[in-house]
Amino acid sequence: MPKGSDSTEPIISEIESLRREVARLKGIEQRCNQAEAALKAIEERNRLLGDSAPLGIFTIDNQGRITGINRKMIDMFSWTMVDNPASINLFDRHTLAGSGIVADIQRCIAQRKSVVAEHPYIDPQGSCIHLRYYLSPIPGNDVAASGVMAIVEDNTDLKRTEEALRESEKRYRQLFQSAPFALIEWDVSLLKVYLEELRTSEVTDFREYLGQNPQQVHHCWSLIKTVDYNQAFLKLMGVADSAGPIDAFIPTDAKGFLRMAREIILVAAAGNTAEEREETIVTTTGEPKIVLGKSLVVSGHEDTLARVAIAMVDISQRKKAEEALRKSEQRFRDQAFRDGLTGLYNQRYLYQSLTEWIERAQTTDTPISIIFMDLDHFKKIVDTHGHLNGSRAIRKVAGTIGNCLEEPAFAVAYAGDEFVVVLPGMDQPQALQKASEIRASVKNTVYVLDQGIEVRLRASFGIATFPQHATDLNGLIAAADHALFAIKEAGKDAVGQFH
Repeated sequence: MPKGSDSTEPIISEIESLRREVARLKGIEQRCNQAEAALKAIEERNRLLGDSAPLGIFTIDNQGRITGINRKMIDMFSWTMVDNPASINLFDRHTLAGSGIVADIQRCIAQRKSVVAEHPYIDPQGSCIHLRYYLSPIPGNDVAASGVMAIVEDNTDLKRTEEALRESEKRYRQLFQSAPFALIEWDVSLLKVYLEELRTSEVTDFREYLGQNPQQVHHCWSLIKTVDYNQAFLKLMGVADSAGPIDAFIPTDAKGFLRMAREIILVAAAGNTAEEREETIVTTTGEPKIVLGKSLVVSGHEDTLARVAIAMVDISQRKKAEEALRKSEQRFRDQAFRDGLTGLYNQRYLYQSLTEWIERAQTTDTPISIIFMDLDHFKKIVDTHGHLNGSRAIRKVAGTIGNCLEEPAFAVAYAGDEFVVVLPGMDQPQALQKASEIRASVKNTVYVLDQGIEVRLRASFGIATFPQHATDLNGLIAAADHALFAIKEAGKDAVGQFH
């Protein structure tokens, strides 16, 4: 047939269109890989929130106030640089609240669990983009989350790809094979029929049923058949081209496989085959990988589930990056509340944490005691052995104090050779016993300084208890300080209680 024939031109045009689509998908894969590589390299918070980050990142407190945001995120939201990010309350932004992300942030804070959510966003110019949010709770001073760290991807191209998959069977099949992410297609129709039979026989709780009949997991799984898979799937699983999956999947880890199989069967039983979930799989080479899996019923097979495509994206590196970011955030928080010399908490932490403990004690009617302690004749140590040895002595005494405490009690490097010990839940007699324990431990310890210098130290202690001696933070510290002053005046090296 002639090259210019009318019957060949549409085919050629369609082939060229598909080639461009494949090139675009490869471009998406390249950009995603670049984003994950960049995230892996971010180990510090200032780099996390820097303008070079390829993904949008922001942190937010419990009240909705933005505590940090990078330039990429500002660009995604199409905010002008005139805005002061620190003055923005995300909960008040109607375009975001209406998209549903605010509710997901609040759920992440309330449940203290990571949340993955995808929402459309209408920018100020009226353009719609699709954003995927990876929300992680930021640990607070106690069990409550103090805010949320969000990593945001512009998922607009992926959404358009999903829509393209539904357009036609022919295009779907060719895109299936050329997709840069792992795809496997299952025939779940037999499983669907079997689950309906179980439901007819009055099985209502499938989770309980599979727990009581574990052999049914293997039987149900055997009813799922593989229709097709692409090269990216074989690469993900570490399988040679000639050894593709025969059944639904390649079981490479018995325990993990059974857990994953049970969850997928439960998803099918619930009829929610479009659920997105993270799973840990083990490849044929024994390498564990965390994948984000999303299932999609091929158009026209919604009733029978004869064709269900499962897309799997390897997010192992991103999960490692998220963990590194969480540790970095916690490290920054610890540094802000720690004394550089002793490693104990500092005054900033004392005033914040003790205020919270007092508020909690007011509602639970429980006592709180504090110990104000001061090293005796410490100036003589410094004058005799020098300031560096004085600092070493303070650091070693801090270690002695810490060894005498168990959570929730904590010690604070207050100033110079002064320390404060906070004892939640302890009344005055218990605090007296703890102060005596610390005093004896300091007194009986030989502290070895630089050049083998050995010194013995003594300390004076003042105790005050909430609510007997004071009902607020400043009053409680002042009462303990008053008790300490009385001991110092009376001869030192003793424990005094506020009267």
